[in-house]
Amino acid sequence: MNPFVFAMRRPFTTLMLLVALAGGGVLGLSELGVDIFPPPITRNIHVCLDYMGAGAKLTKAYVVGRVESYFHKHEEQPHQEHHKIVVTTPKAKDVILTQRYVCQIHSQRHTEISALESGYLESISVKEGQAVKKGDLLFKIKPVLYQARLDAEVAEADLAQLEFKYTKKLSEDNVVSPNEVALLQAKLAKAQAKASLARAELNFTNVVAPFDGIVDHQHEQLGSLIKEGDVLTTLSDNSLMWVYFNVPEADYLEYMAGLGQNKDDRKIELLLAGGNKFKEVGKIGAIEAKFNNETGNIAFRADFPNPDRLLRHGQTGTVLINRVMKDAIVIPQRAHFEVLDKLYVYVVGKDDVVHQREIAIQNEMDDIYVVKSGLGVDDKIVLEGIQQVRDGEKVEYEFSTPELVMAHLKNKAE
Repeated sequence: MNPFVFAMRRPFTTLMLLVALAGGGVLGLSELGVDIFPPPITRNIHVCLDYMGAGAKLTKAYVVGRVESYFHKHEEQPHQEHHKIVVTTPKAKDVILTQRYVCQIHSQRHTEISALESGYLESISVKEGQAVKKGDLLFKIKPVLYQARLDAEVAEADLAQLEFKYTKKLSEDNVVSPNEVALLQAKLAKAQAKASLARAELNFTNVVAPFDGIVDHQHEQLGSLIKEGDVLTTLSDNSLMWVYFNVPEADYLEYMAGLGQNKDDRKIELLLAGGNKFKEVGKIGAIEAKFNNETGNIAFRADFPNPDRLLRHGQTGTVLINRVMKDAIVIPQRAHFEVLDKLYVYVVGKDDVVHQREIAIQNEMDDIYVVKSGLGVDDKIVLEGIQQVRDGEKVEYEFSTPELVMAHLKNKAE
């Protein structure tokens, strides 16, 4: 038996013996007819002795059980071995850096279709969501008034034409002066102009598509009284989409600096709802002229072709700007540790002594860091066993090539 357990058991054994002797003495004297205490007190003593005895047994069983469980657990717990220390080196490789920006998607042309003349909506030739071609009839406003006006103006023009021809003939016969012919000619031109105006007003009652597009929600129903300027629907040209997003000043300066070096190393992609990438690749179409003083951002516009008409006006998404960084110094994220919001790695010197070194991170990717400063490709850094080493101590380690490490980057850190 464990000596500690044995020592812990002795006080409880002694206590139980004392309780038994005291209880036995009182009970024995009671059987002989000798009452040391008055009967009520004697009965209370019996009850107390019974209660104390039961409590002592329960307490002993609990404490002894806990002590034995503790020592049994620690005696059987196997000795944990230290993890081996694995060292590798940073790797220089081309990496794709991705910047993400929330965006709003707009049609390159999203136009309100309005009535140019007043009247009752006589016919609707399209349905909501229908694709139309330039010049297709969309709406027709009842043209009774405009038709009557056109007929009257055409009649006036015909009358002026007759008067002009008759007067011109008289002028050729020297019956009237040339001035009167000129006057009637001007009258004819005025009548013809008024007839052309009436014809144009009549044509305005036919609302046609100004370009190829998709018809949006219809604001008026058949038979409604339409006033000049009332919006009937909107038409969206979705062949090319304009995607707007805001860029911080630092990213803007980095983008402009990259344009001077290589214009072809940036790839503009669009991530839609649900995490699906749009299959077409975009390009930066415009950059706004000024920064927003409240947010410190500047608006960019990326243009995306939309041949399948998948994108619609008003959608949202995420713009991904990918650029290739040549010969970037990368390390696994699990090779670092943090102290007061600063990042460090353990560097192994030529004498196998480790020293902690602060590093600066340029970009954080899925499972690697792109190092801005603090490390070179010839430095040896501790990859596994970081918690076992101390600054300034000599270590024994196994070396793993950066190629092998990069192939198993999904392994979790310690």
